[in-house]
Amino acid sequence: MQLGFKEKAAYGLGAVGKDMVYMLSASYILYYFQDVLGVSAVAMGVILLAARIFDAFNDPIMGIVVAKTNTRWGKFRPWLMIGTLTNAVILFLMFSAPPALDGGGLVAYAAVTYILWGVTYTMMDIPYWSMIPAFTKGGKEREGLTTLARSCAGVGSALVTIFTMMIVHAIGGNNERAGFRYFALIVAVIFVVFITITCLAIKEQSTVDMKSPSVGEMFKALLSNDQAMTIVIAIVLINCSIYITSNLVIYFFKYDFGGTGWYNSYTWFNMFGGGIQILSMMLFYPLLRKIYSNTKIFYITLASAIIGYGVLFAIAFINMSNVFILFIPGFFIFAANGVLQVLTTVFLANTVDYGELKNGRRDESVIFSMQTFVVKLASGIAAFIASICLSVNSLSNKETTEADQVIDFAKDVAGSAKLGLRMTMTIIPIVGLFVAIIVFRKKFILTDEKVEEIAQEIKRK
Repeated sequence: MQLGFKEKAAYGLGAVGKDMVYMLSASYILYYFQDVLGVSAVAMGVILLAARIFDAFNDPIMGIVVAKTNTRWGKFRPWLMIGTLTNAVILFLMFSAPPALDGGGLVAYAAVTYILWGVTYTMMDIPYWSMIPAFTKGGKEREGLTTLARSCAGVGSALVTIFTMMIVHAIGGNNERAGFRYFALIVAVIFVVFITITCLAIKEQSTVDMKSPSVGEMFKALLSNDQAMTIVIAIVLINCSIYITSNLVIYFFKYDFGGTGWYNSYTWFNMFGGGIQILSMMLFYPLLRKIYSNTKIFYITLASAIIGYGVLFAIAFINMSNVFILFIPGFFIFAANGVLQVLTTVFLANTVDYGELKNGRRDESVIFSMQTFVVKLASGIAAFIASICLSVNSLSNKETTEADQVIDFAKDVAGSAKLGLRMTMTIIPIVGLFVAIIVFRKKFILTDEKVEEIAQEIKRK
């Protein structure tokens, strides 16, 4: 029996909710603790990176726990619900630091809540992706649902990108500390509601086995599948580049673009960018696919992102009194980001078939488990790089409150600090994307024709 619209929509809603949570943490936790609460940028960078390294061991352990679970509701949905509820609570606590804390106490609070957030997120993320075989037949249906879910996850990320600062200032009365607390509560509630819908609509088969790969098995599978390794490296490079910018763009508007209403400009920019990102996944990619191969689209989108970063760097040296001029580089960067999210998932799905033909085994769960880990790792590396930039350029500790909302923070920032910020959020991503192109061009062989050839060969066998 083929999956119906209800099941697909419910599973996609779950992806929207969980990536709203992920993007809120990935893009704003550094800003919240470092700029709003005054925690050292370097300390936050170390915490964020260490938590991602910890995930290398936490993910497989959680996979083993899920695999050994056997209840009347299945093995996946109980942990999906438990992980969601606990993660929603931790998310709220993470953005609700007690006002009495400062110094070392605040650092400890940030470390404990962020690590707990990562543990509980893994608790629901692993069963979310691993449960796909429990209600799909496999083959194209399974890969199609995976691609749909990744696209919906991109929509969730884009929604947080668009609305975070707008809502933070709307409900917090320009007190960012209070605004983030209330917004985190809203996102947490949406998260719980959407995952509940997923759990109610999806009927998993209790007989489905799940083999959770160890870290060693992950790397063994990758080393024996050169195409999967190529895509994983590309994902790390691309996501590091994108996350560096997403972590620093709010600082760019606050301390470089400036103005008393800097957050209004930031919100307009993110609304535009988030809308373009959604359009690129839902509209631009399908249109490009009718004309070009996936490989060509990959090069086109990477070139688009590089052009966007280059234009952004150039524009930063002219009068930036109008935010709309930043829409030009924003279009190229956000459109590329949306298409790349879909493309990398499609490429990974193709490497599963390649590995089956080459090695005689289908390492589907291993490959997609590694994708989850490397995306987390990329966000940790990017946050660490961003924190070093903030520390070196002394960009911190200027919270917006009712009393000082009319201050133009950019006036007191040295020109050298602004230059350092601009270079970190543009030049480093350009270098990362160029390296991704070089790696991809030298190693990737899974063209559309090759993929079809592999599919036919597997069918014959």
